Amino acid sequence: MKILFRFLAVTVLFIGFSHSLAVLAADKALVERGRYIAIAADCGACHRQALNNGVPFAGGYAIESPMGRIIASNITPSKQYGIGNYSEQQFAKAVREGIAADGKNLYPAMPYTSYRDMTTADVQALYAYFMQGVEPADIPPSARTDLSFPFNIRQIMWGWNLLYLSGASADKAEALPGSLDRGKYLVEVLAHCSACHTPRNIMMAEQSSLNLAGSPLGGWYAPNITPDKSGIGDWSQRDLVTYLKTGHLVGKAQAAGAMAEAVENSFSLMTDDDLNAIASWVKQVPAIPTAVANIGLQSPRGGVDINSVLIGQGTLTDSSTTDGAKLYENACASCHGHDGQGTDDSFYPALTRNRAVSAFGPQNLVMVIVEGIQRKTSNTDISMPAFAEQLNNAQIASVSNYVRSRFAGIDDKVTAQDVQTLRDGGEPPFIMRYINWLMTAGILVMVCLLGGFWYWRKIRRSGRQQIR
Repeated sequence: MKILFRFLAVTVLFIGFSHSLAVLAADKALVERGRYIAIAADCGACHRQALNNGVPFAGGYAIESPMGRIIASNITPSKQYGIGNYSEQQFAKAVREGIAADGKNLYPAMPYTSYRDMTTADVQALYAYFMQGVEPADIPPSARTDLSFPFNIRQIMWGWNLLYLSGASADKAEALPGSLDRGKYLVEVLAHCSACHTPRNIMMAEQSSLNLAGSPLGGWYAPNITPDKSGIGDWSQRDLVTYLKTGHLVGKAQAAGAMAEAVENSFSLMTDDDLNAIASWVKQVPAIPTAVANIGLQSPRGGVDINSVLIGQGTLTDSSTTDGAKLYENACASCHGHDGQGTDDSFYPALTRNRAVSAFGPQNLVMVIVEGIQRKTSNTDISMPAFAEQLNNAQIASVSNYVRSRFAGIDDKVTAQDVQTLRDGGEPPFIMRYINWLMTAGILVMVCLLGGFWYWRKIRRSGRQQIR
């Protein structure tokens, strides 16, 4: 009897232990899935901490918007400064609807309009990752969101959401790896590609009829990525996968600005199946033609006598010159070549076959000169110096004009004021340019409506008195 009792006790303990191991394994798998979703959704791009040794997801990063600075929040499980007190339901509401646990509206710099269709399973995994797989960062915010009036009134987002946030999210079935459905889910939901690459209307909402057709993005320009010849019509699926994985495609494109960050922190860490799914979906979306530059020459124009200028190594020997040719030879030629040919291994890209140079507008060329490029992947580390401090606006305009004219045959003229505008985040959108007029018109409409209502009530009372 004792032996039987011991055997039963050991069996029960073994079953309980096995169950505990299974639960732990399931939790670990859920957290790992959530980690991958956070990568695919590029959560770290905004919710990063520039200070405190770059604590992951600790917030504090300033997103420069036309309305002002939006400070990304702490999304670690810190109970004091982060989301440690969020329930899974509150977390889902913030991700899908843009409403924080305290009921405040989030601004659509948080792409909840895309995350709206995130599946419940993915939301659960993401919540498990942030609560169990991320270290809490008890770091107080170093700054607060500071937007101009009336955008600093968060309640106005209620009306914006009513207009532009789609209905209840549809919980879709899990898409097969590498399938078109998986590609659509990644492009339209997790990777939220439209948030950058789709033009905005006057109310700063995405124009769905121009999905992925290109849009200004701060001082940069997120290009057309539809399969039109003005977009990526001449890119193969393999080209797209290579670009997403490395940020570089010889003779076609180099990732810079926000795209370089997306490649480094998101796309380069995704599976080949998912990258192929993204490429498959993008290659079959409706092609939308957009304006292209009037390239005057198919080959580079004549250069300058390099013996007449001093060749530097990314530095300026004549800091006062505004001669574009001299500026190029002093600051650019040591890497990109005197004839813009780049290096044989394309580590330093050619400027004669460069979309930033030959684009319809000069925005990306100017911003690359201003901000440089910093991009790391598993097998490459790309670094181009920023010339924001070394070159003034007139010099940046001059060298930009020289590069576009010599290496693409484009003769539009960038001015020093154009450069300053791009440094400041680009042309302000319609709603910012005319907000005072719009507010005045709104007040007048309200006064007219109230006046009309008052007059109608007066006439109605007068009619009743006459009847009596």
